Amino acid sequence: MSGLDRDAAVDRLEELVDTVERERMPVPVREVWVYGDVVLGLDPVERLDVYLTKDILMRDDSDGEAAFRESHGVRGVGKSVRADWAAEHPDCLRANANGHAAPEKCLAAHLLSADEPIHLEVCNASFEDNVTQRLRGAKLREDYTQLLDPRGVCLWVDGTRSEEAFRKLRESAFAMPTLSAALEMLGLEEADAEEAARAVHAWRADQDGVTVRGDIV
Repeated sequence: MSGLDRDAAVDRLEELVDTVERERMPVPVREVWVYGDVVLGLDPVERLDVYLTKDILMRDDSDGEAAFRESHGVRGVGKSVRADWAAEHPDCLRANANGHAAPEKCLAAHLLSADEPIHLEVCNASFEDNVTQRLRGAKLREDYTQLLDPRGVCLWVDGTRSEEAFRKLRESAFAMPTLSAALEMLGLEEADAEEAARAVHAWRADQDGVTVRGDIV
């Protein structure tokens, strides 16, 4: 896919929220946010940028871990992702480079098709908190590609959908600053904000199909 027209993009977001509400996820999902092109009112939408706030599993299902370690070579089932979800959706079970079940990759496999122009961010922190954390980390590492675009909209939180947010998305009714201006509001100097914005735009332009990134704050 090369992109989505605006109505199709918002329809896809509604489908994602429906799935999170209706189906059991590999980990509990607390919030669904969208940011980037669709919030800015662009049409067509080149890529959908979606952010999920997840809860960290506290339950230790050792039997589930042993079974999936033996059958799939994946550790951490029952610890980092739900064992009952993995049993129902073994085709969506994904691991990181260390062979440990990766919640963000499992969520992407469950929710998205590989050819969709969607970037998925998954973290235990809320979108707004992680925007600040990622900005701080990007400055320290001098790697602005790790930034989160702060111009986000909450679509769903703890079981409650924002119909107002969906209406405004359809009507292109959100008034948002440029990315560099938004980063200046967060404390970056003007030159750094412009450099950061260029880095983020360049990184996004290089992406194709589904991309996913997860972190823990």
